[in-house]
Amino acid sequence: MEAVNLRVWSLSSRPLKHLFRLASFSSSSARRPSSSPKLFFFRCSSSSSPSSAATASTPSASGRNRRSPSSTTTSDREAIRAIRSKKVEELRSKGLEPYAYKWERTHTANELQDIYKDLGNGEELTCESDRVSIAGRVVARRAFGKLAFLTLRDDSGSIQLYCEKERLSNEQFEHLKTLVDIGDILGANGTIKRTEKGELSVCVNSFAILTKSLLPLPDKYHGLTDVDKRYRQRYVDMIANPEVADVFRKRAKIVSEIRRTVEASGFVEVETPVLQGAAGGAEARPFITYHNSLGRDLYLRIATELHLKRMLVGGFEKVYEIGRIFRNEGISTRHNPEFTTIEMYEAYSDYESMMNMAEEIVTRCALAVNDKLTIEYQGTEICLERPWRRETMHNLVKEAIGVDFDDFSGNLKAAKEVTLTKLGSTLESKNKIAIESCPSIGHLVNEVFEVVVEPKLLQPTFVLDYPVEISPLAKPHRRRLGLTERFELFICGRELANAFSELTDPMDQRGRLEEQVRQHNEKRAAALSRGESNKGKASEDDDDDESYEVTLDDDFLTALEYGMPPASGMGLGIDRLVMLLTNSASIRDVIAFPILKAQQ
Repeated sequence: MEAVNLRVWSLSSRPLKHLFRLASFSSSSARRPSSSPKLFFFRCSSSSSPSSAATASTPSASGRNRRSPSSTTTSDREAIRAIRSKKVEELRSKGLEPYAYKWERTHTANELQDIYKDLGNGEELTCESDRVSIAGRVVARRAFGKLAFLTLRDDSGSIQLYCEKERLSNEQFEHLKTLVDIGDILGANGTIKRTEKGELSVCVNSFAILTKSLLPLPDKYHGLTDVDKRYRQRYVDMIANPEVADVFRKRAKIVSEIRRTVEASGFVEVETPVLQGAAGGAEARPFITYHNSLGRDLYLRIATELHLKRMLVGGFEKVYEIGRIFRNEGISTRHNPEFTTIEMYEAYSDYESMMNMAEEIVTRCALAVNDKLTIEYQGTEICLERPWRRETMHNLVKEAIGVDFDDFSGNLKAAKEVTLTKLGSTLESKNKIAIESCPSIGHLVNEVFEVVVEPKLLQPTFVLDYPVEISPLAKPHRRRLGLTERFELFICGRELANAFSELTDPMDQRGRLEEQVRQHNEKRAAALSRGESNKGKASEDDDDDESYEVTLDDDFLTALEYGMPPASGMGLGIDRLVMLLTNSASIRDVIAFPILKAQQ
């Protein structure tokens, strides 16, 4: 911003002397004291640089060579840090503590905006009842001689500080101009005024630096645009891009609404172990850790399912858990190694009940954060009005490629040949290989579904009745042999929820889990064999191998033998729900601190 006033400063001021030394201003005067102080003219500016003083040696804000602090070099950052560290010393030398213990705040920024929304332009309130105390981070500043404006932002919003020299002591006004930087956290007391231009402001009578910021914030014109840095330094991302913090506020609201919805239906929240002796309830590579006292490996859970079912065995009839899940697998826009789900189980019900619950949870969350049921996700309009489409996997595949897999009567070879002929050149190489290696008709139907159908399910769709081969924990379908009573919910081509009529027959369950372990061990042996033959070579895709070990959870099978009532269960991905309802393209946008590769 253009400066409108010139002031004379003495080099005896410690912060300025330090600045001039860093900026290589006049040689000797910056290195040693002179018998008579040297004088420099210094422009009082509103630059977003670390201090007003710093603008003396930087290009004009409107200049062609303006550089965004988001690309600040290490040496620049260290120079700024040194300047601000000197200001910390300066404050302490004046008996002021730059890292306060507390601040008595009477209002937030948004509360003031709401209370005084009817205050007229140019109007000021000076009654005792209109004296306020606020606190927040300085995100902008302008100075005009005897007048300065600061924008203060707190958790609720922003408000302007109107600072006149006449209202503040001489010393405080000088501190405001020389020692307060963008990024500092301030507390301020004063009265309320709306400026002639309509900006609600606190006319400051006194202020205190509550926390001195040592590093510069990203430039307000460029923001923090480096995507990796945004995820890696989320705290800076939230300061520089306030809309990012809004996503996490909406996430909190969604989680609260989920709890309200399921508890209104009588569900009880429980907690189950994160560290487990056997990682079960899903097919995924677990994280493995070692417990020193027990002298054994433990696994971070890949699902909460098996322990929640134990709760049903123990007598609970409606239970749920919102918890973190850990899977040692790939990272993508939809996958993070740790993510959050809600899993819930209801005795004496089947999967129809969970379809109704899924609709209830999603629609209530949509209304809570967007106040409507028609939303936009990445350019696609999504209608969440109930009821949602319900269709079997078998019919969706038949509709997509014109093949009825019931016609093959278990002839897997013929089914593969027809499938490959139908899909032809549209198949990518990896998908063709996956189809060729399917061990059963059920696996083949699922593979075709994932490749051809799933990406096209944009509007909410319950896909019903999955093959038994890929559903080891679901009850057999009561009318269709070879299928299970299972559904997955898809919106925008992404799986959002997975649910079953739960398998309660302990003998059937044991047989299916043992078969799952057997199949996995065959794949594992093949993977290990490939690893031996490729020893010394880098794997092209370590995320898809089967080299990890799968163990049988015998205690869960024992629990089933005591008897679990008929039940339905569902797992719903909270991160993906938040992505949908906040129009976020990547799962990293809705996880505050996602897992990232190590910095090089």
